[in-house]
Amino acid sequence: MNEKQYLLLLDIDARKRHYHVADHGKIIKYVVQLEIKIGNKWKEVIRYDCAHDFAHKDCFNIKGECKKIKLNLKYEEALSFADDDINDNWELYKKKFINGLI
Repeated sequence: MNEKQYLLLLDIDARKRHYHVADHGKIIKYVVQLEIKIGNKWKEVIRYDCAHDFAHKDCFNIKGECKKIKLNLKYEEALSFADDDINDNWELYKKKFINGLI
């Protein structure tokens, strides 16, 4: 099995956490998460993962409440989508999170 993880600083108060496990080129587990620093704490904003045995997106508000959105994608597709979405939209997600719009 091949395991990969990294933490990418997007801004002084925003980062992307990436983790996945592949077995013979097939993704069997993954998490891609956008985190925003509020005060001295890092808060989850958007998390893509396959917990509960299906690909989904969790959207958190500033209170920590979560809305789950099912993704009808294979894990490999969901992982690529998650990376691209956070890379392309982290600033918008951050703004919405801070303004209470998520």
